[in-house]
Amino acid sequence: EWGASTEPAVSPSAPASSAAPPPANGTSIAILHIPRLGKRWVVVEGVGPQDILRNPGHYPDTAMPGQEGNFAIAGHRNRGTFWSLDRMQRGDKIIVQTDASWFIYEVTAQRIVAPTAVEVVQPVPPGQQPGRLLTITTCHPLLDNYQRLIVHATLIREQPSSAGRPAELGG
Repeated sequence: EWGASTEPAVSPSAPASSAAPPPANGTSIAILHIPRLGKRWVVVEGVGPQDILRNPGHYPDTAMPGQEGNFAIAGHRNRGTFWSLDRMQRGDKIIVQTDASWFIYEVTAQRIVAPTAVEVVQPVPPGQQPGRLLTITTCHPLLDNYQRLIVHATLIREQPSSAGRPAELGG
C-alpha cells in the first residue's frame, strides 16, 4: 500500500495541518522485524480483538515509529505472533520499517506485570528514560493471560528506506 496514493502530496487550497490524521483501525502502519526470533509481522493500527487477530497492533494515542515518546505494540502470545518473545535479551535489536524509514531499537528491559499495569504504554514507562521508545506487550505465561510480558527498547538509530536494509537485517 505504501506509495500507492494517487492524491497529490500538496494541494494549494488545502489548509495547513501540523499533524496527519491518525490511521484507521486495522490499517497497516509498519513492519516489525525481530532478528533474534527470526520473525517479522505487519503492524496494524488498533489493539481491539479484531485488530490483533492475526497481527500485532499499535496502541492508539501512543507515539508512531521513530517519534518522541513510546511506540507501543500489543500482540497475542500464540505461535503466529509473540510465542517466543520471552527469549528477548537486553541488547537485542528490534527493527521497525515504514514506507520512508527504518528504525532500529535496542532492548533495554523485559519484565512481567499484572494486566492492570497500563503505565507500561505511557510516554515514559516506569524504569525507562525519556526518548524515542518501543514497548511490546503480550500475555504471560504461555497459553494463559493472567500476566503480561513486557519488552522495552530505545531507538538507537534511523536510516531512510532509500539506503536499503539495515545491517541488523543483513542489509
